[in-house]
Amino acid sequence: MLVIDLAIVVISATILLAVWRIRTSSIPADQVIAADLLTFSVVALIALIGVRSARIGTFDLIVIATLVAFLAAVSLSRAMTGGRR
Repeated sequence: MLVIDLAIVVISATILLAVWRIRTSSIPADQVIAADLLTFSVVALIALIGVRSARIGTFDLIVIATLVAFLAAVSLSRAMTGGRR
């Protein structure tokens, strides 16, 4: 459990740094990248908490959250490029 607890602390620090980067950056591309990092860090935190608590239902939530985060990343990148491919 020590490794999982340490990973939870590291991912939590990553979440805090991503939020700080979103709030302090004036460049939209940096904010989009930090938002992407934030969403995947939250998914990782949910996964670690699910492993730590040994609940099976958490993994369904992880799959759905990963798909939503991926679609959000694609949408944000399309918005940044103005819809060009």
